[in-house]
Amino acid sequence: MSESYTIGTLARQAGVNVETVRYYQRRGLVGEPRRPLGGIRRYSQDHVRRLRFVRQAQALGFRLDEVKDLLTLEDGKHCRDAERLGAIKLAAVRQRLAQLRRVERALAALLDQCHCNTGSVRCPLIAALETEPRRPPPQEAIMCLAFRAVCQVTAAPPSALASSGPQIPSPRPQRRR
Repeated sequence: MSESYTIGTLARQAGVNVETVRYYQRRGLVGEPRRPLGGIRRYSQDHVRRLRFVRQAQALGFRLDEVKDLLTLEDGKHCRDAERLGAIKLAAVRQRLAQLRRVERALAALLDQCHCNTGSVRCPLIAALETEPRRPPPQEAIMCLAFRAVCQVTAAPPSALASSGPQIPSPRPQRRR
């Protein structure tokens, strides 16, 4: 006879908690075993494998609805379909990474301006966050804000910027290490 597990043992074997097992069952990702008359449900090694599959897919960024699609292909005979789903996920990950790189560059540019800032000019980071964008495409919005803030700091006279918002006392200049 093959090994069987209670739900608690199943959860430990798969590295999840009991509530996660129940949630996955409600979502149709993991089946519920039959309950013997008056007995406790017993889970098999197949349930452990299925839970691990779900966790691994999530670790690769797949949402639960996408995991459910992948589970329909787990017999190994639908490699092209699985490859297509993987390619779609990879494209989304690459798009997100590109977006995060744009955000990183914009934020770094604003922080560089903050280091150069004297007490007579508004903080570029705060100015950029207060500026209302002109509905650019979402991925370009942060770059647009950063560019505008840098332009405001470098083009406007300090007196104009100093009177355009609440003043925050500037800290002492920090030495760069």
